[in-house]
Amino acid sequence: MNISSQRMITQPGPLLNQDGSLAQAGWSPQPLLDCNLEVARSQGTPRFWQPMRIKRWDYYGITTPTHFFSFTVSHVGYLASIFAYVLEFNTGKYTEKTLTLPFSHKVSLPRNSTEGLSLFDDGKVRLEFSVLPGKREIKVNWPDFSDGKLLKAEAAFACPPEQESMVITIPIVGNRFYYNRKTNCMPATGWVESAGIRYDLDPKTCLGNLDWGRGIWEYESFWVWASASGFLPGGKHTLGLNLGFGFGNTRAATENCFILDGKIHKLGEVDFTYSNQNFMKPWTMKSADKRIDLTFTPFFDRNARTDLSILRSEVHQMFGRYNGTLVTDDGKRLEIKDLVGWAEEHQAKW
Repeated sequence: MNISSQRMITQPGPLLNQDGSLAQAGWSPQPLLDCNLEVARSQGTPRFWQPMRIKRWDYYGITTPTHFFSFTVSHVGYLASIFAYVLEFNTGKYTEKTLTLPFSHKVSLPRNSTEGLSLFDDGKVRLEFSVLPGKREIKVNWPDFSDGKLLKAEAAFACPPEQESMVITIPIVGNRFYYNRKTNCMPATGWVESAGIRYDLDPKTCLGNLDWGRGIWEYESFWVWASASGFLPGGKHTLGLNLGFGFGNTRAATENCFILDGKIHKLGEVDFTYSNQNFMKPWTMKSADKRIDLTFTPFFDRNARTDLSILRSEVHQMFGRYNGTLVTDDGKRLEIKDLVGWAEEHQAKW
């Protein structure tokens, strides 16, 4: 698929028609569609089970020179999944905790990615994500997260209206769909406290990212996602990556792009090469038009598994470094050197 054949959504409108079908398919640098999930319909699903098929999540990450911090509030229709993890790059020290709550009503997720409050609070653990003018804020309080010590965060990410995101809307079989916004390279301020140590966030070196997703998926799903938020050599320009493939009908658009200083440079089809027998081997991401030629060398495998009978998932989220070249829309060649990010393979029954 080349870039010119991909459909760009340019006008606001509803995400779904009244019969639950997708109103528009394509991509855009801004979230233009209203996420009217109240009319969502999954064909072949009994009426009483319809709300249980809707998936919603807000996933935030913070990349610093030494750590990656991640916080998620999600609800997959029949249970809430709340998780956070901390990875120290140099040592590989890693801590993750997940709360899985069947039929929980303790999660609140807003209608659209441009508004509102995402919240989980069970009286002990609290994750709060707010959308405010020109920024996004997260507040986390998780007692007894690691070795009896809490995980706590108060961070803000600069996200002015002109900041571009990779927004994609694609159909999946039988009125199913995926609506996703990924925002990279949001300068971060504030702090994170983990295992008794406080880490201050400097916007010159620390960047936030958002993965905001809503949709109805097939029960059995597979995807590959690669991402990074960092800087070009010299530290003056931010560079984000967002690449992927797997599920859904991507004839209207892929999610492949890179983000230079807050502006999307759209890519066509990207070929991934990696070994699912040894995820630690180098991965490559290349395109036929040579606008992307990257090698990703992992240094850590975050292998997360869930097996709750009706819900099963396994992800190998590989953290590592990207090296290679990218070519901008106007033909400028960018050299990528040791850009820290991740690439993951995820298989799910949910």
